Amino acid sequence: MESMSLLRALIHDPLKEIDEKEALLLAQSGPESLLPLLEAAQIRRRQRQGDTVFLCSIVNAKSGKCSQDCAFCAQSASHETGVKIYPLLDEETLFQKGRAMAEAGATRFGIVTSGHSLNDSEIDRVCRVVERLRRETNLTICGSLGMLTESRAKRLLASGMGRYHHNLETARSHFDAICTTHTYDEDIETVELAAELGFGVCSGGILGMGESWEQRVELATTLKRLRADTIPVNFLTPVAGTRMAKRPLVPALEALRCVALFRIIAPEKRITVCGGREVTLGDYQSWLFPAGADGLMVGNYLTTAGRSMEDDLKMVADAGLAIGEV
Repeated sequence: MESMSLLRALIHDPLKEIDEKEALLLAQSGPESLLPLLEAAQIRRRQRQGDTVFLCSIVNAKSGKCSQDCAFCAQSASHETGVKIYPLLDEETLFQKGRAMAEAGATRFGIVTSGHSLNDSEIDRVCRVVERLRRETNLTICGSLGMLTESRAKRLLASGMGRYHHNLETARSHFDAICTTHTYDEDIETVELAAELGFGVCSGGILGMGESWEQRVELATTLKRLRADTIPVNFLTPVAGTRMAKRPLVPALEALRCVALFRIIAPEKRITVCGGREVTLGDYQSWLFPAGADGLMVGNYLTTAGRSMEDDLKMVADAGLAIGEV
């Protein structure tokens, strides 16, 4: 039972790190390994992050007609999904959505837009919203605005935006099956530019898009090496009209194994579980914390609904965790 020996070592030594071969061994081990795997992940979460959970929220600030052909995305112009299409929301609407999430208990608020990138006038509008939210709330403001240039990134930083989000989506070896309209290196360059200029950076991916366990380990290892302090883990919610419409959901216990593996591979990062957690995990959502997650996205997602904020706040409280940033 080589995997069980490795798990005992991980539980005994919270500082022990694993390589890709060992990670794959844990990924592919039998069901008897799940509880020890969660124990090892929980130890690392508590050691690095304590018992504090951060809560992210987002607004779909610009929707549809995206030029990118990502296979999973309801907003891609390559797909017919019936998604709402609208330009960048006005300043007052964006501000009110952010303030509402702050009042509900969120600690981070992300302004998310469809498309490859924003133009200068759109960047200016986002900056004005960020300035007001920073004056009038305690939110940490995050942007997920596509590819960055240095000049636009500096303007966002100057406005008070503290974080930037840009997912790699999947492993490099699987990327061509997911997107053909930009390169993997472009995504990495945006993540690295944001980190270099001083943003806190979130970068993660979506699991359940036909990738292998080897590719999940590859993605986690790539994210560990990037200068991103937070890894958002999403699970595919298949959307009719996309190329991923017929993909099955990731089974709940497999999803928990994924979260635990990401925690163990990258113990120094914050792990937040975002899109797809409700439909994927169902009654197992409270197991996310023992699996190593220390962040949740709350409220609605870009084109799919989340569950009530009250339910998530109760789940956090029932787990004996506090809400805040560490």
